[in-house]
Amino acid sequence: MGQSHCFDGGNESKPDRQQPMEFTHLKSFVAVAEHGHLTRAAETLHLSQPALSGQIKSLEESLGVLLFERHPSGMTLTASGKRLLTHAKGILAAMQQMRHAALSLHSEPTGKLRIGTVLDASFLRVGELLARAFTRYPQIELDLHQVVSNEALTGIRSGDLDASFYFGSMPDDLAGVKLRQVLYKIVLPSAWADELAGASWDTLAARPWILTPEHSSHRQLVLGLFAGKQDLPERIVEADNESVIKDLVESGVGISLVRQELAFASSSAGRSVVWPGTEVSTDLWLAYAVDRAADPLIEAVLTVVRDVWADSLQGEEQCS
Repeated sequence: MGQSHCFDGGNESKPDRQQPMEFTHLKSFVAVAEHGHLTRAAETLHLSQPALSGQIKSLEESLGVLLFERHPSGMTLTASGKRLLTHAKGILAAMQQMRHAALSLHSEPTGKLRIGTVLDASFLRVGELLARAFTRYPQIELDLHQVVSNEALTGIRSGDLDASFYFGSMPDDLAGVKLRQVLYKIVLPSAWADELAGASWDTLAARPWILTPEHSSHRQLVLGLFAGKQDLPERIVEADNESVIKDLVESGVGISLVRQELAFASSSAGRSVVWPGTEVSTDLWLAYAVDRAADPLIEAVLTVVRDVWADSLQGEEQCS
């Protein structure tokens, strides 16, 4: 199959001055350019594919240039698209800066913050965070959204999330505050303890394992255990949160990585067994977009997060 252009007619033309350029169309243009695929960009923007395709076509007609070429595997920028992408990002950044400037005119930060959460609320200290935020910044409304770590980064980049808790290494294009290191242990059902006592890794790996969905940090930690050793086990059970994973291990369904605090509590109660010698670690962050570091709303939530996590803060912001 050959490539085809998004813009009908196959040739660039003069801009359509009768058709206004929409701010949302620029956002869609940047999203498709970053994802290289209409489907993934539509999911990020919470739009249908036809709606997103229509926005791209409308923008191309408004500008009078071809922005993308279609391929069986996705979409790539034309030479014109590459040049205009820089301008589009600049316009979006300028709009964001104008919003920040307007917010700074208020005596107190005012607005809504959408924050992603990646684990149970108690571990993230969400209750204390909300209580302090409401007391210190009564004009700020906080909305919480449960996500996995990869969704958290995607949400911040797209603007669907203002900030999010996140496990892993901080990407260069984002900023964040490192809250603490999180340790995980390999945990297996107590009913398997005698049978697997002294067993090799290959024997352990051949048993059923419980993993979180794709693109989650927990799954990546488990995959790291298998790297260079052998393929993933044929029998995999998926669960979407750590409480369910712990319950499944205790019920004899399979083996998994469990956060150290939960692993030791379960083992002490005789409901599971911690595999000796193996420990996996990752970092917990509160992440946000670099260009929003001066946003009064982001500054406010960072102030509260630093207060709540003062006993374990591990580092200052990492910015590109």
